[in-house]
Amino acid sequence: MPFIMVTVLIDMISIGLMIPVLPVLVGTFTGSQADQAFWFGATTFAFSLANFFSSPILGALSDRYGRRPVLLLGFCALALSFFVTATATALWMLIVVRLFSGAMQANQSVANAYVADISSPEQRAKRFGMLGAMFGVGFILGPVMGGLLGAVNVHLPFFVAGSLALLNLVYGYFVLPESLPVERRQAFSWKSANPFTALLRLSQLKGVGMLVAVILCAGLAQFVMYTCWVLYASFKFGWGPAENGWSLFAVGIMSAFVQGYLLGKLLKRFTPQRIAVAGLISSTLAFVAFGAVTEGWMMYVVIFANLLGATVTASIQSIISNAADPTTQGRTLGAVSSLNSLMAVIAPLIGAPLLAMVSHLPRGDWRMGTPFYFCAVLQSMALLFAFVHFRSERRKRLASANLVSSS
Repeated sequence: MPFIMVTVLIDMISIGLMIPVLPVLVGTFTGSQADQAFWFGATTFAFSLANFFSSPILGALSDRYGRRPVLLLGFCALALSFFVTATATALWMLIVVRLFSGAMQANQSVANAYVADISSPEQRAKRFGMLGAMFGVGFILGPVMGGLLGAVNVHLPFFVAGSLALLNLVYGYFVLPESLPVERRQAFSWKSANPFTALLRLSQLKGVGMLVAVILCAGLAQFVMYTCWVLYASFKFGWGPAENGWSLFAVGIMSAFVQGYLLGKLLKRFTPQRIAVAGLISSTLAFVAFGAVTEGWMMYVVIFANLLGATVTASIQSIISNAADPTTQGRTLGAVSSLNSLMAVIAPLIGAPLLAMVSHLPRGDWRMGTPFYFCAVLQSMALLFAFVHFRSERRKRLASANLVSSS
């Protein structure tokens, strides 16, 4: 765990560095707020589309050749994409490099498969939470660094991020051990690496069922929020890179605390299913509040009040991972990543137009929160699907137990 946690931490710091400044960089090539929202949505769409098709392929390759080489490939591509972004002179260059980066990077799903390799089923929820905590710490350090560096020069964070990705490549090459033994590796098949086939197999896993719909709705809500966060805060509160960086710093602190400490405590008293439902309720209310607030400081109140919202991803991932065969963790979690990538493809097509539609409104207007109200509707749908699924699974277990006892 320490090796993969350090790897993920460096990876997320480098990615976090660009979050507060990429929309600003896009804005240097546009003439209005509406155009800025549209073209930022286009760059996000390019990355997500490529990542949707490549994630199951890279996940299947990690099942065949091991996690380590696929992670190293992702670090190399990430470094190259950051340096090209830093020197981009036109919008088309940003879009092309985001396509390349999305196609070559599946670091999150492969890291999750790495954790599944080295963990027993009972350990996975807690360890996925620990990994999520590293993502949170990366979001503590990365965005605030990106915001402060971006306030100096909008290109500077990308050079720093590229350097960190190269550092991760060197660390991974010399230090990171392989987690998948040769005897547990699977032959690569293009058919099984097809993203649509991977999603079909994911839905057919015993015990997963409607959780696919939960991932779909919750993932789309999250990615619409990610698409809109920086520009929403800029339009509604007049925030720049530094202010946006600090807000994401707060999100990272909460994520690290909840997934690195609180989740482990909660799992001693509650099942992952109960925690997931509570988290979905909390995040639904948080989306409504994010859209309705009229002052920037109120965003921080909502961030810290949404304590359980950060538990959903780790809880759902542990349930799905435990339903998968030990030899296909990379493929299964690659399919989860691909489903999330599909939602990330759709999110800019919804979030950016919704934000552009209200971008003309005066600062502080509650109607500017329209993208977040849409997220709240999606999250409430995810809550409904999760409740129905867990209730159905509980009935099946009781019926099975009664059958065994009667026989």
